[in-house]
Amino acid sequence: RAVDGVFSRLRNRLNWILMLSFFILPWFQWGDRQAVWFDLAQQKFHIFGLVLWPQDFVLFAAIFMLAAYALFFVTTFAGRVWCGYTCPQTIWTLMFMWVENRVEGNAQQRRALDKAQWSSNKLFKKTLKHLLWAGIALLTALAFMSYFVQAPQLYTDILSFNVSPVVAAWVFTFTLCTYLNAGLVREKMCQHMCPYARFQSAMITSATKQVSYDSTRGEARGPRKRKLAPPEHLGDCVDCDLCVQVCPVGIDIRDGMQYDCINCGLCIDACDQTMKKFGYPLGLIRFAAEDPKPTSKFKHYAYVFMMALTLIASLVWMQQREMFEMTVIKDRNVLYRFNETGGVENAYQLELLNKTNEFKQVKLELDAEVELQIESATHYSLAPNERLSRV
Repeated sequence: RAVDGVFSRLRNRLNWILMLSFFILPWFQWGDRQAVWFDLAQQKFHIFGLVLWPQDFVLFAAIFMLAAYALFFVTTFAGRVWCGYTCPQTIWTLMFMWVENRVEGNAQQRRALDKAQWSSNKLFKKTLKHLLWAGIALLTALAFMSYFVQAPQLYTDILSFNVSPVVAAWVFTFTLCTYLNAGLVREKMCQHMCPYARFQSAMITSATKQVSYDSTRGEARGPRKRKLAPPEHLGDCVDCDLCVQVCPVGIDIRDGMQYDCINCGLCIDACDQTMKKFGYPLGLIRFAAEDPKPTSKFKHYAYVFMMALTLIASLVWMQQREMFEMTVIKDRNVLYRFNETGGVENAYQLELLNKTNEFKQVKLELDAEVELQIESATHYSLAPNERLSRV
């Protein structure tokens, strides 16, 4: 059920910003190429002015570690707000529900439509909804693939039906996954499949602010007339069940803390609307901590320390990483052979990698004390971010 309120508007605006960023980012250009482009064919990752190679994957590991520590750090303060506001599953599910609400109507109208006999109106609305879902899923898959295949080329190939079988297979796979996850699976992903829901309790403390129901003030719950003081035997909860109807994962927050809760705050918006109608104080459901003053802040300091350590290590590694690499690999097919002069000849493969944004001139020389001779070329020219392989 749709609801309007502080947390709902914050969630919607943040979701639109993140979603549009995902779709638009591949179209930004950096010089003569796409600003963010994971070129798997050439084994190069372009991130604006930074070019990373497979040898630099340690940086990706550090970035993921930093993101994980940041997620753990936020969880100790506000629980699963990542799930409620920025998780892709949540964002795309919200978008699909928005389409469903525009095509089939509000919650009551959708339930009535589901129970109604099949008719031309029902067939039209159901077909339109699923076609729009499929269209959004296809655009999502294309946007995702445009991080690996340059966006202009990808969309040109798709529109001209000239796309390669590999790209077509990946587009179809991601389209199907998006359609199923956001359209059909939805909250079941958060309840049964997401690993974060399972281990979040290890990070939550008594000082963590989570969506909580004030049972002392709300119980015993029960219906009553508006604008009248609650009867002595009843609390402020009017038992309207709106908090359950708006919950994306379908839980009743009045039953206490549950791992399914994604801390989106929609039940707070619904409850506050009801409290306003009855003239009661707001905050029957609110973000609250069991103990606002934790006895120990060890977890907080530990996460901050690990984030700082990971960030410093990444910066030091970036400063000291080798910008030019050379690898000499012995040809294993032939150990050695005698040439026409009677000398012993060995074959090697030379790998040169220029990680800089400048042209490089390379000259190969042997140590003067070594009685060896290079038969192939000894001078090479490498363009910026070029890999050169010679035998």
